[in-house]
Amino acid sequence: MRHLPAPTLLAAALLAGFAAHSAHAQSASTSETQELDRVTINIGRGQLRSVQGLTKADFEGAVAGLSPLATVSRLPGVNFQSADPLGNYEWSTRFTLRAFSQNQLGFTLDDVPLGDMSYGNLNGLHISRAISSENVARAYLSQGSGALETASSSNLGGTLQFYSSMPLEKFGFQAAQTLGSSSNRRTFLRLDTGSSQIGEFYVSYTRQNADKWKGSGEQRQEQWNLKYAKQLGEHQLTAFVNTSKRREIDYQDVSLEMVNRLGYNWDNFYPDIQAALKASTTHCGNAGSTYDATCDDAYYAGAGLRDDTLGGVTLDAKLSEHARLKTTGYWHRNDGRGLWYTPYTASPDGTPLALRTTEYAIRRQGVVSVLDFDFGAHQIKASLWHENNDFDQSRRFYAVSPTQVPSPYDFPSNPFLTQWQYAFSTKTDQFSLSDTVALSRDLTLGAGFKSLRARIDGQLEVGTGKPSGSITASKGFLPQAGLNLQLSKEDELFVGASRNMRVYQGAATGTTPYATTDAGFAAIKGSLKPETSDNFEAGWRTQGRLYEGNVTAYVVNFKDRLLGVTQGAGIQGNPTVLSNVGGVRTQGLEAALSFRLAPGFSWYNSVSLSKSTYRDDVVSKDANNKDIVVATKGKHVVDAPDTMFKSILGYDSGALFGSLGLDYMSKRYYTYLNDGSVDGRTLLNLSAGYRSKSLGFVSEGTFTVGVSNLTDKKYISTVGSNGFTNDDPKGTGQTLLTGAPRQFFVSFSAKL
Repeated sequence: MRHLPAPTLLAAALLAGFAAHSAHAQSASTSETQELDRVTINIGRGQLRSVQGLTKADFEGAVAGLSPLATVSRLPGVNFQSADPLGNYEWSTRFTLRAFSQNQLGFTLDDVPLGDMSYGNLNGLHISRAISSENVARAYLSQGSGALETASSSNLGGTLQFYSSMPLEKFGFQAAQTLGSSSNRRTFLRLDTGSSQIGEFYVSYTRQNADKWKGSGEQRQEQWNLKYAKQLGEHQLTAFVNTSKRREIDYQDVSLEMVNRLGYNWDNFYPDIQAALKASTTHCGNAGSTYDATCDDAYYAGAGLRDDTLGGVTLDAKLSEHARLKTTGYWHRNDGRGLWYTPYTASPDGTPLALRTTEYAIRRQGVVSVLDFDFGAHQIKASLWHENNDFDQSRRFYAVSPTQVPSPYDFPSNPFLTQWQYAFSTKTDQFSLSDTVALSRDLTLGAGFKSLRARIDGQLEVGTGKPSGSITASKGFLPQAGLNLQLSKEDELFVGASRNMRVYQGAATGTTPYATTDAGFAAIKGSLKPETSDNFEAGWRTQGRLYEGNVTAYVVNFKDRLLGVTQGAGIQGNPTVLSNVGGVRTQGLEAALSFRLAPGFSWYNSVSLSKSTYRDDVVSKDANNKDIVVATKGKHVVDAPDTMFKSILGYDSGALFGSLGLDYMSKRYYTYLNDGSVDGRTLLNLSAGYRSKSLGFVSEGTFTVGVSNLTDKKYISTVGSNGFTNDDPKGTGQTLLTGAPRQFFVSFSAKL
């Protein structure tokens, strides 16, 4: 024990003392009437699997504009990273759960699938674009397996389901203004119409601008959210339309060697075009110069441009006393550009610089329908999900000259070269059936399965040497089962098991069958297998007047892992070769404890202990058809910390409120052979405020001060921003992003 990090020792002490505290709390005087201030742990009470959640109070207590993912990250098992202080910079955001990466998880908003929320997403969008954080009402995290009816084709592991707030029944208006470090400015306005004969709705507008904390450039976002609700007898009709326009200027990806040589605050050249041209003709082999690796130290700029419209209509119909049918139809339109000013391609006028883009267009629509009915002691659920997704993707180049540089904030026009252009059509179908039966008053058994099929048709419209054709991932029987035993009013046990599959990605970049050559696609098409996982977990939930908590142990066997390897610098866009490379085993223990220390005071803690390793070596062929063995067997999984500990001490008297949060994470690897890693880190975050309900015509006014990274810790936030490599003995792998320094925020809000 003496060798464990301090946060882990604290977590162990909390767990060891929990039974004693539980006994003391349960024997407290019956005159004690105060309940726990905020229930964040056992929203999943009675569930047959690990489920935890957050309420609207949790999201309202965060700094305005903070990514909902950052708020969720306090829950056990979650590893969330971002290079900006609010967690919204999408190139850097990483959300992992029990060693599964973000694109192996499932995400929804109001039951509408968000895809895997990865950068350059081919079948969805990030939650920070899907809805303003102020309108998030609650979230449910299933660490092991999501509900069978969840609309996701990527959830090998858990799911994260967000739900938006409902319109208010009374007329209301909210206004909030946030100012902060790095010229952060955020305005939020919301109008609720209140109830009427036609129903009720709200409309909100959000505008946020912030300078990068290092280098130059702004992160900009503008959002509209509209939601409608109408009670139709015993049925309910809801609908929403959300829009987002996001413009983000990239931070430069760095290596450990670059941080040591150039400093923690090193970044790209923007807006100094002359500095970029000088580097191009000095280090990048242009204008007679000799190429050297420092060519990739900095580029002129990079940017992510995203325009989204997401809509959904839900009818929750009561068919009888024992049956309900909930159906959601949805649509999503996205236009996106990933911009990179590359010194590896010259413009037509000879300027040794060009603007390279990866361009996206998503047009998808679908329906999710869940029938829920009771039959004696049985609760039966049947669900259907169908989605059509047309995804267009292309790689283009645009001219740059010293006197006419395309703006990184605007969609470029008039390309001088289209390197390749794809049209992907993906049809996804999922069916599930489950039965939850009360075997006795205290014992519940649930069992079911889902069937998932996704067919991708990819057509190369411009370019040569890249593949066209169809590929299908299909599993007809993916079972799930669980058991819940109520020991008492305070305690329950649960155990669950499930099998999941992740379908292939219909895109030309990333871990996809199409990100290779035509010959490579033909070679793997008949033998490639979709990734699958088997999840086993067992846990204990307990609660009382002064405490609540849970402990979960789990084992995950991940099979047919897909790996795509890119050679050279990320900006060069070289093809990958995709293949199944074996399995992964993850074992772990998670716990969450929350106490009421005194009236107004609460203390929340979560700890995650895990071990995740590759079970096979990676074997490939060289140019002479000889085996190349990468000895990954027994190596630790990349970006999967062994230990995480989060602790939040909170106070809320009704008028005064505040919290102090601690976030510890152990070492993470970014190479498959584990010779490249970043140190663990401990971050502190502080917030405090005052609210008043006696401000004349204002029903509630709030003033909040927040400080992120209170101790101004210098650390590496994101690993694998440009993917993961086999080894990095010299620390030159340019796939890391540095974390934001200490930042201050002040918010003013009022409700009428």
